[in-house]
Amino acid sequence: MAQVDSGALSATILPGKGMGIWKAEGAGHALGWKSPVRSGPVHPALVNAHRRGGIGWLDGFDELLCRCGLAANGPPGKDDNGGEITLHGRIANLPAWKLEAVVEAGPRPRIGLRGVVDECSLFDSCLRLTTTYFIEPGSLVLRVEDRIENLGARPAEFQLLYHLNIGFPFLGAGSRAHVRFAEMAPQTPRAAEGISSWQTYGPPETGFAEQVYLFHPRADANGQGLAVLEKSDGCSALVVRFPVESLPFFTLWKNSGALEDGYVTGLEPATGFPNFKAFERAHDRVPVLAPGTSWNASWTIELVSEASKVKAAVAECGIHGTVHGLPVRGFSPQGG
Repeated sequence: MAQVDSGALSATILPGKGMGIWKAEGAGHALGWKSPVRSGPVHPALVNAHRRGGIGWLDGFDELLCRCGLAANGPPGKDDNGGEITLHGRIANLPAWKLEAVVEAGPRPRIGLRGVVDECSLFDSCLRLTTTYFIEPGSLVLRVEDRIENLGARPAEFQLLYHLNIGFPFLGAGSRAHVRFAEMAPQTPRAAEGISSWQTYGPPETGFAEQVYLFHPRADANGQGLAVLEKSDGCSALVVRFPVESLPFFTLWKNSGALEDGYVTGLEPATGFPNFKAFERAHDRVPVLAPGTSWNASWTIELVSEASKVKAAVAECGIHGTVHGLPVRGFSPQGG
């Protein structure tokens, strides 16, 4: 583990697990979730991605932030070329081979931690993730700067979804999600059952079946998308700002199960939706990197701890765009 600490916000990073963030603390709040994986963080050697029909990735899933990708993300299955894809890809269970502290001086000094993770194999793509977590002294904002490079000699597809997960005690009955969006649809008929209350979270419920909502985010004048998870008391929130040009899609995952089973929600900016890769490819949501080229994204996670600032962030989300009551063709395979 490694830690970045501004004096106001600290984040615990896992270089051995794709540079994911295990948990964070700030302003009296513990950020993360209580996964059924109670022995975590789990060493990647103990995660068999092929277990349970390709969803063994869940055996090590307990992070505040993990990346899904890089060659593929989404559910398991057999791709168009006959290759097997496992749940959410490999990057979250690959180790950084380089790790360094970064210190930047100047009018706004900041410290950071940078790691390099390679997802490469013979007769397959070779993608490199270079990620840096930056924080300014005294700040409650964590900046994520990622670059993905194609180190191979041929064009390479890639997918990336940021799985940002928040659970109890920050998440609770009465918490609300806010997203600035142009269009939204439930991924499945199960999600459609909760379309009228997609923003609101109930208490932990034994047997709750997950609900997933898919968004086309709407950018502000600076090209930024916005999502806010508001605590039930309205006095604190987690605010996510992301570049819509690089991350043009957003997913909200609601999993309001029993505390023992994982009461959690996911705020997930991404290059596409979390459908099977072949479906995403057919709908032009799988980017391709030419040899020697790269993709970049810089986005922020902010902990807001004043009611007035929470209200301002919620107001920034503005008026909702189009809300579809049922799965929509093109958004997900279950669309009509």
